[in-house]
Amino acid sequence: MSRAFSAKILATLAAIAIGAPAWAADQELNLYSSRHYKTDEALFAGFTAATGIKINRIEGKETELIERLKREGSASPADVFITVDAANLQAADAAGLFAPVKSSVLEQKIPAQFRANDNAWFGFSYRARAITYDRNKVKSEQVANYLDLAKPEFKGKVCVRSGNHPYNLTLLASIINHNGAEKAEAWAKGVVANLARQPKGGDTDQMRAIAAGECEVALTNHYYYARLAGSDKPADKEVVEKVAIAFPDQASQGAHVNISGGGMMKHAPHKDAAAKFLEYLVSDKAQEYFANGNNEWPVVAGVKFDNPRLEALGRFKIDPLNASSLAKEIPQAQRIMDKAGWK
Repeated sequence: MSRAFSAKILATLAAIAIGAPAWAADQELNLYSSRHYKTDEALFAGFTAATGIKINRIEGKETELIERLKREGSASPADVFITVDAANLQAADAAGLFAPVKSSVLEQKIPAQFRANDNAWFGFSYRARAITYDRNKVKSEQVANYLDLAKPEFKGKVCVRSGNHPYNLTLLASIINHNGAEKAEAWAKGVVANLARQPKGGDTDQMRAIAAGECEVALTNHYYYARLAGSDKPADKEVVEKVAIAFPDQASQGAHVNISGGGMMKHAPHKDAAAKFLEYLVSDKAQEYFANGNNEWPVVAGVKFDNPRLEALGRFKIDPLNASSLAKEIPQAQRIMDKAGWK
């Protein structure tokens, strides 16, 4: 064998050896997720089945993951961060963690309402902030608007989770957008004055409290109600028998909605895989899964799904306010919550 030919073989083998790790890395995606739904396992498995890309997942609370990403900086292995609520997406964006993604697929399928103006992050499903109430003590017309919860007639009758929680912060952000900071503060103080107990627990706990007679009205994301409605447990069925759900502000801007979403990390080592994952989340299969697996509504128009619990909630008008507009008001919403004593 000639020296020249041997040199070519060695060079080829060296090139393959150098390229192999890069090729292997392209078959992986490092995902940081604060979505705490066990049903997402099938969603992630669907991506791997469709693309052959393995997902390495780290889960945690949104604040913990954001702080971790900030600490890791340019050395972070994260490719994509997904979470719930525009407030959390804005916090990550404000920290400079996202890299805008130019994708005709994402831009065409996701309405502008559900993504950042610069495409730094995208919403993949949406959820409504509803009012649940004791169907035997409260009439639906009494809770036709969010502002109704601050009325004197509900003194000592309101249950709600913490004012520091993103679900309530983004609702208050929407009230700021529509009514101004002064009226938003008056509303927050009115709700605090009407509390039946100190804020505690999650949305399901608020509905259980209504059923137990501790209060008569509460703020609840719609999918918690849908879960109870689909449960076979006698205790859950009893709650649904006593509690009804209303989508507020139907005669005005529509019910406040928030999103589950995510984006590509600024220092993502696997940018191609990250883009593929984000585009996968707006595929019909993934969108159906958001609806069928976790009772969330798809952001992509026309996606068909088979979920009797969602269908039973009926059609309603949603607030068209852009998620970015909501996110920008979060700091002011937090200040108002603190001033109102909504702990």
